[in-house]
Amino acid sequence: MGSNPALHFRYGLLTLMIIIFIGTIGYEVIEKDWGIIDSFYMTIITISTTGFKEVRPLSPMGQIFTVFLIISGVLTIAYTGGKAAQIFIEKSVFRRRRMERKLESLTDHYIVCGYGRMGRAICEGLVENELPFVVVENDPSKIERLVERGFIFVIGDATHDAILAKAGINSAKGLVAVIKTDAENVFATLSAREMNPKIYIVARAVDEGTESKLMKAGANRVVLPYELGGNRLLQLLLRPGVIDFIESVARSKDVDINLEEINVGADSILIGKALVDS
Repeated sequence: MGSNPALHFRYGLLTLMIIIFIGTIGYEVIEKDWGIIDSFYMTIITISTTGFKEVRPLSPMGQIFTVFLIISGVLTIAYTGGKAAQIFIEKSVFRRRRMERKLESLTDHYIVCGYGRMGRAICEGLVENELPFVVVENDPSKIERLVERGFIFVIGDATHDAILAKAGINSAKGLVAVIKTDAENVFATLSAREMNPKIYIVARAVDEGTESKLMKAGANRVVLPYELGGNRLLQLLLRPGVIDFIESVARSKDVDINLEEINVGADSILIGKALVDS
């Protein structure tokens, strides 16, 4: 059967159902005046060892059958319960340990603060580009989605220094703040900048008045979703072909042309050289 506890648990449940079926049929055959309901009831109280009195006096053969039913039922329930406990421990304790080990090994990664609609889109983009990242989220319903996707995550408030430290802020390459409120994004940006002055920070601002606060808090770029969405809709309306071409170049892996950004240092050999020879 292998070492898969989930598979063992399913086998345990299947065995338990078989024992209940055999017990019900056995009592009905051995105790000839018992009906199916009495036989089923007697089987349940026997394997569960509840200590209730027999439905009716048992025959000698019925007593022997009950002994074997108790032994097989108790062993099966104990086995199945043990596997259920093992699954719970592995999912809670072992998963947390695996997550901690992965977090410790991350370097030059990205931190996504908030796993809402924008956070999900960002994570999918990072997965598509095969870039390492960790999500910071404190909503239990969203944590389940992160588990399902197999993402590395930290449970907690991204505005707290301890949570950002756990997410590896000191060795992170970039951070994006897309938490529910602008105030939380400001605090998360401020904390991230203080903890890692070199990190590149992109933050979302719903209110236009928050843009300047985020820049003062240390954000390198601030995105206003409604303004950005409005400009995008306008460009799609006026220049749909151009936008489609840019998107195909920037996102498609099947296109030979690709756009990349390269930082040129002050001592680079490229300084002073023309991009195209005359």
